[in-house]
Amino acid sequence: MSGRTRARVCPERICVGCRERAAKIELLRTVAVEGECVPDPRGTLPGRGAYVHPAPVCLDQAVRRRAFPRALRVPGPLDVKALRHYVEQADGCRSSAARLPGGAEQATR
Repeated sequence: MSGRTRARVCPERICVGCRERAAKIELLRTVAVEGECVPDPRGTLPGRGAYVHPAPVCLDQAVRRRAFPRALRVPGPLDVKALRHYVEQADGCRSSAARLPGGAEQATR
């Protein structure tokens, strides 16, 4: 036997907000585009990326610590309005789905 395991290794990244290590699929990739920090949920935009949990708490910590310009290696501050809007929408969708049993919307009769 070669000693190799058949289990696939999941890539990990560090959240720039809380600095915790997490699976890449649990984090939201962000990219700097023309002085603005934009979300890249599919991970296809060109350029250097920074990863953050899609939660307002982690986003607030990253902004307060000025982590996005440092991680993306851009001079000066970045506008995070588009990123904040995306995170708030994602957080709203998750909280409304969590209120119902099974996490799915139920039709009223």
